[in-house]
Amino acid sequence: MTSRRRAASVTAALTCGVTLLAGITCTTAAAAADTSDGGEGDLANKSAQQIADDALQQLVGAQSLRLRTRTSADPTKLDLTLDRAGNCTGAISKGEYGSVELIKRGDQVWMKPDAAFWKGQLPGKSGQEAATKYENTFLHGTTKDAFLHNLAAACDLKAFQKSASTPGKPSSSSSGTPSHAPAVSLTKGTPTTEEGTRVLPIVKKAKGAVQTLYVAIDGTHYPRKLTAELDHRTGVIQLSDYNTPVSTKTPAPGDTADISVLEKRLKDAQGA
Repeated sequence: MTSRRRAASVTAALTCGVTLLAGITCTTAAAAADTSDGGEGDLANKSAQQIADDALQQLVGAQSLRLRTRTSADPTKLDLTLDRAGNCTGAISKGEYGSVELIKRGDQVWMKPDAAFWKGQLPGKSGQEAATKYENTFLHGTTKDAFLHNLAAACDLKAFQKSASTPGKPSSSSSGTPSHAPAVSLTKGTPTTEEGTRVLPIVKKAKGAVQTLYVAIDGTHYPRKLTAELDHRTGVIQLSDYNTPVSTKTPAPGDTADISVLEKRLKDAQGA
């Protein structure tokens, strides 16, 4: 897999996650509110639709958060802490193709590939040589670099929030009139725990897909996790550390190399 395709797949994974999160709020009917607590705290007297809508508003208003994604359909995994200024820190993994540690401050970007990354990008001895030479080394550049620009797109919290808050428009028939598909309802599940936080599942079932949004019961009702299941495939988004500042620590100059070293080696490999 090329570096450009790798960056594109990361962006696609993030976009998919936003779509799933927005999708659970795109309903035209809601389950009735419960009349007893049942472990739901002050969510007990709210409908499932109200809870999902309120959780989305909390997400959209967050100044920073930690985002983790994974799916059974693709080996890409994201674990990033990001803020509305576009700063982020964390890691992106592509399974057997390797992983990179990512840091972005303003327009400055650092990425630290692991050995599997280098070996996956460069053939034969070239990959092993690069993995050894640049072990524990951050490659540094700015968002003006095409590869780093695409990779750093995953750090855009504002774009994530905007996409989550603007779900798709109702579908129309070929005649241009709105379709009259049956309304989809959200229902409440049984309170459970997600990483030590009490959460209330909000479930949506439609066209064979099951989406579950887990909303924090205590304190601010943040969305903590979303799962989606369709055709034996699953996707998971985990959200935490709301409004916790992104670390300002950046690599020391002695621990970095210019991003051009990667681009030159890739160019040489393609011309070999």
